[in-house]
Amino acid sequence: MSAFGLIATPYRIIGAVVLLVMLAGGLAWRFQDWRYGRQLAEQARLHGETLNQLTLAAATRQQAEQGRRLALEQRLSTSEQNHYRVLSDVQRDQDRLRDRLATADVRLSVLLDAGAGAVSATSRAGSMDHGAVRARLDPAHAQRIVAITHDGDRGLTALQACQAYVRTIIR
Repeated sequence: MSAFGLIATPYRIIGAVVLLVMLAGGLAWRFQDWRYGRQLAEQARLHGETLNQLTLAAATRQQAEQGRRLALEQRLSTSEQNHYRVLSDVQRDQDRLRDRLATADVRLSVLLDAGAGAVSATSRAGSMDHGAVRARLDPAHAQRIVAITHDGDRGLTALQACQAYVRTIIR
């Protein structure tokens, strides 16, 4: 054997070892790549499932909110219809009273104070005021009084409608 052959043998062994190390390293990298790839795929699948669940939950909440909104709109519509009906009934009654006052079919009168604690000795049959003195109002004044009470009735009706609206919203 030559000296060159003896020297070459350790280089061959070193080269073979380096080649084996490189192959083992490459295989290790491929194994890591395969393992991490599988983990990433599983993670992506779980993330997709989580997103689907969140989307379904959000859709369910949105549908529930739409249902509540529709129910509220229906309640408010009913309340508004009731308010309109009450308002028109009050208007009709006020118009009827105004017409009756204008035709003198009915007359407004006021109870006059006959003195502190004084009660008339004579009372009329069927009278609840024990003969108290009453004065009839002029029809023009009666019309103004009816107009004032009409405005008050409309205000009370509007207040009741507002209260019903707030109760409906709060529910």
